[in-house]
Amino acid sequence: MALAAQEVDPADYEHLAEPRIVERADERVLEVRAVGDPNEVGAAAFGLLFQLYFSIGAATGFTPPVARARWQEGLDEIPRSDWIGRYALLIPETVESLPEHTPPDGVTASITTWEYGTIAEILHIGRYDQEQPTIERLKAFVETEGYETFGGHEEEYVVGPTMAGSGNPDEYRTILRYRLRKADPPRGRPLGQRGVSGRDG
Repeated sequence: MALAAQEVDPADYEHLAEPRIVERADERVLEVRAVGDPNEVGAAAFGLLFQLYFSIGAATGFTPPVARARWQEGLDEIPRSDWIGRYALLIPETVESLPEHTPPDGVTASITTWEYGTIAEILHIGRYDQEQPTIERLKAFVETEGYETFGGHEEEYVVGPTMAGSGNPDEYRTILRYRLRKADPPRGRPLGQRGVSGRDG
């Protein structure tokens, strides 16, 4: 999956080495939706995403953002051929419509708003197929803070493959992000209250 060249300083993201919960405003994005194995449809999706992004003049006087994607919940239980990827770039409010274009089969494009609110995020360093331990670490943190995730997860590709090649996957940097809501307290015990032994359960 090749992304456009990105001019970012990885040091700017070091503060995300530890999980955190923050408030994030909703954002207007150019979104390309693709169904299928991302290793097979990702290149076409990102190709259309950047093609439209530059054709609508979004980059004029506007710093090109880092690409991101959202995935539905329960990917482990869904065949990769049925995965739904929503690939996006942040756009300014001045962009009101998309030019005429012919998307590849199974791919659509639109201008929409990604909702955020309370979110949890963490920086993953390394290959995409090795994200699970980082995801589990983030989810454990979310639970201890009294929240639960919903709506699947988001990936922001700070450093990844570019049009020039795949680069070194061990040096990829991806922000993993979830939207949050307050979790229901355990039945019979207020949230945050522990048993006399000091341990829940």
